[in-house]
Amino acid sequence: MKLTILGCYSATPRIIAHTTSQVLETRGHHFLIDCGEGTQIELRRHKLKFNQIKHIFISHLHGDHYFGLIGLISTFRLLKREVDLNIYGPKGLKEIITLQLKLSNSWTNFNLIFHELDAKDSQCIFEDDKVEVHTIPLDHKVYTNGFLFKEKLFDRKLLIDNAEAKNIDVAYYRKLKQGADVYNKDGVLIKNTEVTTDGRIPKRYAFCSDTAYSEAIIPIIQGVDVMYHESTFLEDQAALCAKTKHSTAKQAAAIANKARVGRLILGHYSSRYKDLEPFKNEAMTVFKQVALAKDGKIFHI
Repeated sequence: MKLTILGCYSATPRIIAHTTSQVLETRGHHFLIDCGEGTQIELRRHKLKFNQIKHIFISHLHGDHYFGLIGLISTFRLLKREVDLNIYGPKGLKEIITLQLKLSNSWTNFNLIFHELDAKDSQCIFEDDKVEVHTIPLDHKVYTNGFLFKEKLFDRKLLIDNAEAKNIDVAYYRKLKQGADVYNKDGVLIKNTEVTTDGRIPKRYAFCSDTAYSEAIIPIIQGVDVMYHESTFLEDQAALCAKTKHSTAKQAAAIANKARVGRLILGHYSSRYKDLEPFKNEAMTVFKQVALAKDGKIFHI
């Protein structure tokens, strides 16, 4: 998995601070997660190809998380896109986008497929033979989800020398990688474990968008390799969390600690803070494996 942070600040976009958006590359997919204003510019800046984005996940209908969507869709249209675009987001998103397209007479020449969400419990919203995506219900001022991205099991690694020694026809190598036992050229059944080893370990990434401190998400994200969690405030402004339904860096770290995640990435910083290091310092009093999201930063999971 490769995670590129396009924007990780709250509220309004600034020249050096962009609102929430990121791209997760995994198993042949380029998933766009949230689409704050100016996302398409950041995609260009970081040389991420538009045509590779086939699935967009919108956490909630606050502008700093989706105002860039209509612009990106319009650019896809101008670029003569033909591939379907799947958009997953709260109920109402389809109405917003289609009204904008209707009033500007800018209907797309590709299929826009909306998957509107309104469930209050975790749901599997995308699945193929390599990846699953589940919602993470969050506690914010409007209906909000995070997203859990789970790689499925990789093929087993074939030990070529062992397979040749066991006189197995190359036509069965694919089945061996998929975990099957096969008969060799002499009609002897060869156990898969004799000629293969475990493949790569699947990874899991949890994106936790705007939310108040909520231990309800812990069973969903338990043990993930990496979790991104909003950290709008430092402890000096913790009193604002109840009113705004946001979290502090220390609260994000508490969730990471209780869920036993591998690594915590902090983001969605309030513009009132000019220095980000205190976010990391406060979080590390609770949980040690902490990194700061920064615009343009790449994480390998």
